Amino acid sequence: MTTTQEAVAAAERCTPEFRRDPHAVYARLRAEAPVCPMRPPHGNETYLITRYEDARAALSDPRLSKDMYGAMDAYRRIFGDSSIALDDNMLNSDAPKHTRLRRLVNSAFTPRRVQALRPRIEEIVRELLDACPAREPVDLLPAFAFPLPITVICDLLGVPAEDRSRMQRLSTTVAQTGFGEEFKRAQQQAEEDLHGYFTELIDAKRGRPGDDLLSALIAVRDGTDGSLTQSELVSTAFLLMFAGHKTTAYLIGNAVHHLLRHPAQWDAVRENPELIRAAVEELVRYDGSVESATFRYATEDVEYGGTLIPKGALVQIALSSANRDPAKFDSPDELDVRRPGNAQDAHLGFGHGGHYCLGAPLARLETQLALTLLFDRFPRMALADPAAGPRWLEVPFPAFRGLAELPVVLDPAG
Repeated sequence: MTTTQEAVAAAERCTPEFRRDPHAVYARLRAEAPVCPMRPPHGNETYLITRYEDARAALSDPRLSKDMYGAMDAYRRIFGDSSIALDDNMLNSDAPKHTRLRRLVNSAFTPRRVQALRPRIEEIVRELLDACPAREPVDLLPAFAFPLPITVICDLLGVPAEDRSRMQRLSTTVAQTGFGEEFKRAQQQAEEDLHGYFTELIDAKRGRPGDDLLSALIAVRDGTDGSLTQSELVSTAFLLMFAGHKTTAYLIGNAVHHLLRHPAQWDAVRENPELIRAAVEELVRYDGSVESATFRYATEDVEYGGTLIPKGALVQIALSSANRDPAKFDSPDELDVRRPGNAQDAHLGFGHGGHYCLGAPLARLETQLALTLLFDRFPRMALADPAAGPRWLEVPFPAFRGLAELPVVLDPAG
């Protein structure tokens, strides 16, 4: 990356080179254009924030709204009309609506409740590893990284086991679409299918409720206090399913990839298992699965880093860039599981402020157990082709940071 203009263009267009390695682009922007005006393909005036302190402040700035209905024209240009019915949830709202919706599901994701899931998560991990071929190459994403969190979140919601592969397939279509007409049609169909599925599942659970989160939310919806609308109920079910597995799956994949590329770091954890928590925090910081926070828009003129963001403009906060800001982290481009001060609130990988990731305790536990049990079972695991570079997702805007594939040999012969 030779010029600031080229860095802006790469981030603006999400070029293949940028998707393969965004960190060089972000480094240039942090140094020379930390609050960068862009005109992405969706056509909305957008400002990209790349420095840690600016990003942390912007994540909790009430002048930067998450309410999609306040920027409906911009929202439609990016996501289309079909997304609206699925996005009536806490992720796309401000207080007091956000506070109300978050409170309804918060109890299911407290650290204490999540820790109670440990035996079930361990069971799922072992079952998935039992099913993997050990001596021949296997793509660890579809064989392990995705089935683990989709099974856990569907267990929590009460989604039948036979529907889980469909949930994964439809949510993958929603996540990986582009701006062309063919992509838009596929996205619209997937979103309509998901909306129809959750509507039917909710109707079925009304007649036969179970001991699951969705049944509990239905009881709230049908209660006398009117604290949850039908639209919010369907949308919340989709959000928990979608966000509850995509980001964790990509995080597990990224983590395995980087530990195999940095064996001394994994050896350090093996020698001291108590490091696993710090290691996961470092992996989230180093190359987490959420590259940018979801869009915000300015409800009034705001200034960051000496740059005026005008009222109505969209704001994109680059979490991956903030997490490698040398003003916050020493040697940020190095993976160091013993990094001093590697606390949960040091990085921004799970966000900050009122929209801090509700599922962070679950994502942490799933990733810790996935890595520990995987490497304990297969301590000699290796990349199937160490000479080949990783193949990263290429998507039209940097929501997810994840691998397209992760071919490994779990137990190499000899």
